[in-house]
Amino acid sequence: MGKVTGFLEYDRQEQKYQLAGDRVRHFREFTLPLDDKDLQKQAARCMDCGIPFCHGPTGCPVHNQIPDWNDLVYNDDWEEASRNLHSTNNFPEFTGRICPAPCEEACTLNLENVPVTIKTIEQAIADKAWEMGWIRPEPPARLTGKSVAVVGSGPAGLAAAQQLARVGHEVHVYEREPRAGGLLRYGIPDFKMEKHHIDRRVAQMEAEGVVFHYGVNIGVDKPFEELVKAYDAVLMCGGAERPRDPQLPGMELEGVHYAMPFLVQQNRRNGRENFLDDAPILAGGKHVVVIGGGDTASDCVGTSFRQGALSVTQLDIRPKPPEMEDKLTVWPYWPTKMRTSSSQAEGAEREFQVATLGLEGKKGRVTGVRCARVDEKRVPIAGTEFVLKADLVFIAIGFAGPVFEGMVAEAGVALDKRGNVAASERDYRTSNEKVFAAGDMRRGQSLVVWAIREGRQAARAIDEYLTGSSVLPR
Repeated sequence: MGKVTGFLEYDRQEQKYQLAGDRVRHFREFTLPLDDKDLQKQAARCMDCGIPFCHGPTGCPVHNQIPDWNDLVYNDDWEEASRNLHSTNNFPEFTGRICPAPCEEACTLNLENVPVTIKTIEQAIADKAWEMGWIRPEPPARLTGKSVAVVGSGPAGLAAAQQLARVGHEVHVYEREPRAGGLLRYGIPDFKMEKHHIDRRVAQMEAEGVVFHYGVNIGVDKPFEELVKAYDAVLMCGGAERPRDPQLPGMELEGVHYAMPFLVQQNRRNGRENFLDDAPILAGGKHVVVIGGGDTASDCVGTSFRQGALSVTQLDIRPKPPEMEDKLTVWPYWPTKMRTSSSQAEGAEREFQVATLGLEGKKGRVTGVRCARVDEKRVPIAGTEFVLKADLVFIAIGFAGPVFEGMVAEAGVALDKRGNVAASERDYRTSNEKVFAAGDMRRGQSLVVWAIREGRQAARAIDEYLTGSSVLPR
């Protein structure tokens, strides 16, 4: 490494945020980037580990070569760092913003609670690459004469489409919505990732030969069988959109919603898109309760504050985690420990080890959430019931799998026991020889970085199926 003693000389320095009182007044990104000199010092902290767990299977799903590009940044060779980073990750500006960074949990320096700021450096490399004009279209040198239809333009579909186009296949992406991005555009709030990052990647892919078809819902507007007949291979990347149903009494009350319609509406509002026929869901001037403890719940918290909610309370059935994990029993794996997202830090009240028993209302509108404390088996404890005032309630307890009606039903492919499309991680092929599946539709709800990995690997599998071999990486 360029600075063997860097981890001894430099303290960990993270990106700072705009003050909460300022950032809740807008929907833009609010991180304050480090300058190049500080970033080089942070890259210098990389330790030249004998076994760098950060880019192994425990750390980075796409196997980013983290020590290599840290060394390149330290040595001020940002362009080569960009080439290295893009060799494993099609969209590092996405993951540099929204990935929870399991690589940092797997960093050897995390044994001392001061991991290398890998996520910050990754974002900086990608942003500088765009700024300097190093990211350009990479059209293929020759065409194979083979065609592939990709259904869904989320991170898995985009990654697969780009990889397939670059080796010369004719790629058509079918997207139900008016714009590309899937969950990246319509689920993740702008304050975590602004959508111009997606737009310029789409422009790059179009210059590489990818054709996007918007407003086409396969299985509804266009039969799935038409794709199977028209293309040499079809890749299903429709995501896991079916929300888990808690079957709570009172869910029919006005003011009770699943999380995604709320988040999608605000993203459409920011993107100046129409809502179609949906009634607006707005948190302004309301007491909001968010049921769930994950990222989607946190996004509901941050969006509610920006809309002007009077209060936001987040309910988590899990016990309050410890402030710090036991490193010797958990590292380098993802630990359970107390984490506070930027949205939660904006003023949310968090209730742990609480079960939601039902929703109360008057004249058909929600007025409160009936709760109880639970024991270690998540069984409500008698005598601990209480009611939280609520004008608006969001259910954010995860996703059960892909929507079956439409494309999945028409495709007739086998499903696994969880209701996901059955396909192996070796070849991503479904029970139909010409049809492949990747991303959340195959593995269940997961991280964007896992979707990118699956899209890249599925692209290689399809390339091998179409041509007998592939130069694409696994």
